[in-house]
Amino acid sequence: MISKLLTDTCAKVQAKRERRKEARPGELLAAALELFVEKGYAATRSEEVARRAGVSKGTLFLYFSSKEELFKAVVRENIAGRFAEWNAEFEAFAGSTAEMLRYAMLMWWQRVGNTPAAGITKLMMSEASNFPELAAFYQQEVIEPGHELVRRILKRGVDRGEFRPVDMEHAIYMVLAPMIFLMSWKHSFGACACPSTVLDPEKYLELQVQTLLYGLCAPAAGSTPKPQGK
Repeated sequence: MISKLLTDTCAKVQAKRERRKEARPGELLAAALELFVEKGYAATRSEEVARRAGVSKGTLFLYFSSKEELFKAVVRENIAGRFAEWNAEFEAFAGSTAEMLRYAMLMWWQRVGNTPAAGITKLMMSEASNFPELAAFYQQEVIEPGHELVRRILKRGVDRGEFRPVDMEHAIYMVLAPMIFLMSWKHSFGACACPSTVLDPEKYLELQVQTLLYGLCAPAAGSTPKPQGK
């Protein structure tokens, strides 16, 4: 009886250890994201990531060969790896392109901008010049796919006669600029409690969408577009 009890206990401990081992990559990525956003890439040390994840530094290097590879995995986990999902949503979207643009910007805020992953963009903006290889990686894995997705949205509107023809390569930045601003704001002045920094991100994005769609000039009498969203 005692022998069976010991065997069962050992089996449970072993199973727990195996489950823990499987969970470690995710825990390491979560800890790394927190530290990269808090301290920046240069100031974050591998042993700090391991400590926060509750494992040894040696365990970290079983999964990621270097801090650089760890950072790349964080980017893929939180942003780059989601473009397949976002492009599938583009393909399946049945509404107008104006509705698609509004949906894309607001969903971006909920899924990325309002999460710790938003800090990755601010990090890259501040440290890219010091780490050109990481900058090239980010360009290929995040910036270029992001540009292509926004380009597809705008082209859809033009092709369907919903948007007027525009300089597509510059129009992309008109869509991205408010998103980049919000990510920078969230991890700088937005983290302060100063009243002058209060900003409702969703209201801000809704106004940006309306400005993109309708411009700032007042339309002819009787044709004022009705505000949509909140």
